[in-house]
Amino acid sequence: MNKKREKLADTLYDAILKSIMESELKEGDRLPGEEALSAQYGVSRPTVREVLARLRAGGYIVSRQGSGSYVGRPPNQINVRFPDVESITDIQRYFEFRRGIECGAAEQAARVRDDDDVARIEESFRKLNEAIGGGDLGLDLDFALHLAITAASKNKYFVAMLNSIKDQSLFTMTLSRDLSRSNKQERRMKVQGEHRAIIDAIVQRNPEAARAAMDAHISQSLERIFVGNRG
Repeated sequence: MNKKREKLADTLYDAILKSIMESELKEGDRLPGEEALSAQYGVSRPTVREVLARLRAGGYIVSRQGSGSYVGRPPNQINVRFPDVESITDIQRYFEFRRGIECGAAEQAARVRDDDDVARIEESFRKLNEAIGGGDLGLDLDFALHLAITAASKNKYFVAMLNSIKDQSLFTMTLSRDLSRSNKQERRMKVQGEHRAIIDAIVQRNPEAARAAMDAHISQSLERIFVGNRG
């Protein structure tokens, strides 16, 4: 996909997702057809189809044969409320839980990912690189990268569970950055190196390596909190 089409696709994706998250489009509502979306947003129908596929992969919409696309239950609105992270024990339990979700998702992503999944993951990685290169912490973009990796598993339950712990994830990411004993540039390069290892394993369709790389990244994230805290 060329850069112009990527930008148009991102714009359409963000617009539809915003409508869903802000309840302008509610669960069960029918989305406009491909032709109507194409005309409304000034994009090609292949771009519309690519965006709808992304939304389906994330569990935001469902397709009914011969009827069209409908809003599903947004993953962050599943009927689960996770507790806040309030203690050292909570931090440890959170990372145990996250390891169970994300290692499995990365392993599955390496098995079933397609070229569009890889393009979305690489774009998320690029955006995060740009943000942190400009001095931004990039917390939301870091989470978006993990979400893109999880969505590549094609399993909406993995996506739903990761979305459900977004607040806890952003909190622990902040802790990891604040308590790291290495300087900002060293930490940034290390974290991005860990991300790169996960992505490369998925690109190479190596499930075992993808699981191991995600496990190493999560372990290192926990280490950055506790080693930094002891320091």
